[in-house]
Amino acid sequence: MMAVSPPPILAPHPSQAVVSAALTETNVRVNSDFRGDRIVLYGAVFDPLSRHSDVVVIVRGPDQPVRIARKSRVAGVWVNSRPVVFQGAPGFYIAASTRPLDDIARFGVLRRLEAGVDHLAMNAPAEQRIETRYGVRDVVVSRLGADYLDWRRAVVRLKEAAHLYDVADHGVRFVDKGLFRAEIALPAEAPIGQYSVRILLFQNGQPIAEKDRSLTVEKVGVERRLYLWAHRRPWSYGLAAMAFALAAGWGASSALRRD
Repeated sequence: MMAVSPPPILAPHPSQAVVSAALTETNVRVNSDFRGDRIVLYGAVFDPLSRHSDVVVIVRGPDQPVRIARKSRVAGVWVNSRPVVFQGAPGFYIAASTRPLDDIARFGVLRRLEAGVDHLAMNAPAEQRIETRYGVRDVVVSRLGADYLDWRRAVVRLKEAAHLYDVADHGVRFVDKGLFRAEIALPAEAPIGQYSVRILLFQNGQPIAEKDRSLTVEKVGVERRLYLWAHRRPWSYGLAAMAFALAAGWGASSALRRD
C-alpha cells in the first residue's frame, strides 16, 4: 500500500522563502544480509529576506493495520481481550526537526500536517458507530471510550520499541547559511514499499513551503522472489510452505529414528 501524505501546502508567493532538498539514496535494496541503512538528506532554504526558519522532515512508510489486545486477569488466569485493529498507522514514521515540534508550531498546525507521532490520524473503525445526538446531528462514538488514548499509546509504544517510530527534535541541522542536513535511520525491520519524504519550511509558526521526495524499500534476489510469490499467489505459497514444513518434520523424525 502506498504511503499517504497530508494535502500539500499552497505554492509560496515569489517574495516568500522556498526550500529544496535531495536524498543521497532513493532506493534501498533488502536482502538476507540487510541490517538496516542510513539515508542522508541535504537541503537548502532560499529566503531573500533572511528570516529565521525551521525545517521539519517527515518520512512515512506504507500504512499497515495494527492488531492489539489487552491482557486481563479472569479467575486467576491472564487472557487476551478482544483485539482492536487500528487503521492509518504508518509502518514506519520519523519526524526530524531543527527544534522541538511544539516550539515550531501550534497543536492545530501540527495535527493538520500529522507532524509527530502524537498527531498521526490513526483510528479503530471497527470500534466506531454513528449516533444521533440531540436529534439534530450524527456523531461518531468509539466503543473504547476514555480508553481510546491508552490503546493508541500502546500502538505507538510497540512501534517505538521496534525502532519504527521516532521523533528527533534536533534531527535537522543547519550546516551553513541556508544549508541543512538530516539523517534517516532505517532499521532492519523497516517495511517494504514506497515511502514519502516531506520537507516542510516553517516561519513564524506556519508552514510556508514544502518539497516532496520518495524513497523505495524493496527486496532483491531470492527474498524478492519469495516476497512476490507470497503476495501475488498466497494460496500456492501457503501450500508450498506447509508441504516444506511437513517434509522437514518427516525428515527430522526419520533421522532421529535411525539414531
